[in-house]
Order: sequence, then C-alpha cells, then structure tokens
Amino acid sequence: MKSTLVLRWCLFMALAAPSSFSIAGVQVGGTRVIYPATDREATIQVRNEGAEDIMIQSWIEAASNQAESDVPFAITPSLARLSHKKQQALRIFYQGKGLPEDRESVFWLSVQEIPQLTGTDNNLQVAFRQRLKLFYRPAKLPGTPDEAAKNLSWKLVSNSGETMLLANNSSAFNVSLGVAKVIIGGREYLAEAEMVGPKSSAKMKIKNPPKNVRESTEVRWESVNDFGALVKYQSVIQR
Repeated sequence: MKSTLVLRWCLFMALAAPSSFSIAGVQVGGTRVIYPATDREATIQVRNEGAEDIMIQSWIEAASNQAESDVPFAITPSLARLSHKKQQALRIFYQGKGLPEDRESVFWLSVQEIPQLTGTDNNLQVAFRQRLKLFYRPAKLPGTPDEAAKNLSWKLVSNSGETMLLANNSSAFNVSLGVAKVIIGGREYLAEAEMVGPKSSAKMKIKNPPKNVRESTEVRWESVNDFGALVKYQSVIQR
C-alpha cells in the first residue's frame, strides 16, 4: 500500500513540474530546440541540480505522424554522467538529407534520468523523462515564425454535429498554441489548443459551445515563440 502511494505521489509531481525542470534534479536549458539548416549542429544544456551524481540518457523520436526510421538526427552524448551542479551540452546533428526544404519539420528530444541502484530492497525507483520539441528550420523560408502565428486564419466548423474551431496555417512554420478560445456573445469558450503544422490545418474541440452560433465571433490565441514565451493574438472568425 505504501509503495502504491509513493508511486502516485511521484507521478503527480512529475506531471506537475514545469517542462524545463524535473524534480529529480535534471534541468534542461529550454523548452524547445530550434535547428537552423545554416548551422552545423544544435545544442542544449542539461544541468544536474540534484544532490547526487546521476546518469542521463538522451534520444530523438519521430513525431506522431512519422515512422521512427524517418529520424535523420544523431545526438551526442546519448549517455552521460553528471555530478552535482555540473552540466553537459547535448549536441544534435542532422545527416543532411531526408527532410523537406520548403517547410519546418518537428521531432521530439527526450532527456531521461536513469534511476540509480540502491543497496536496499523494496525501494521504489522512478525514471523522470522530459520531452522537448525539436524544430528543423530550412534556410530562406518566407516570412517569420511570429508572422505565421499572427496570420493564422480561423473558422467554426461542424463535425458530426459538434461545433469545432478550425485553424489554418498557410505558412512554412509550425505554430504551437498554448491557449485558444472563442468569444461568442461576450462569453469565452475554451478550445483544446494544439500545434498547427506548416501548410496545414487543425480542428480543435470547443468546451461546451452554444448549439447555434449566430452572433459575431472572435478568437483569441497564444502561441509559443522560439524562446518558449507566450504571445497573444486575436482575430474575427470567418463566417
């Protein structure tokens, strides 16, 4: 019973921790990695803020719509030991081919602390993992990421009788949404914000929307910029 309670507490604390910090002691220096095609590599710092020496393992995963064999990146060191208050630079390399040159591509960078062996029995060990988005950005893309977020176009659409919010992204950049909400008749209705890929669209569920939308409608959204900060925008929804 005690082990179950401890496990639940650890999982709760792991989920409650900010994306740039793990209570296990591993601190990652950012919430995302931008890899410009003009650079030979991308780097991110990992620091041990815990009281004990630790081992970390790092790897890159494909996005949900990609096969793992489509990951054209290598990371070094993939396995490293970090002493107390020491840091390690993780270096990411692109193999030079395989990704579109007319739009951004997105992957996941995972950094995981490896549980250390102890000399006692019945000791619960939890592996803490942090996942960050890795964006590969080709050279000479038209526009900027900020312009892409600002210029999203929006519509209300019906999907199996359910009113949903449709975001269209005509740019070459990924737009990560932290918040999206619809204003109908002066009332706010929260939508399930998600990332909108380049030259594509995304449908988002609206929480408890009115059945008939006849009044003027606005949308307000917050996008995550290259530095992990939220930037606010608003627009009239197309009818």
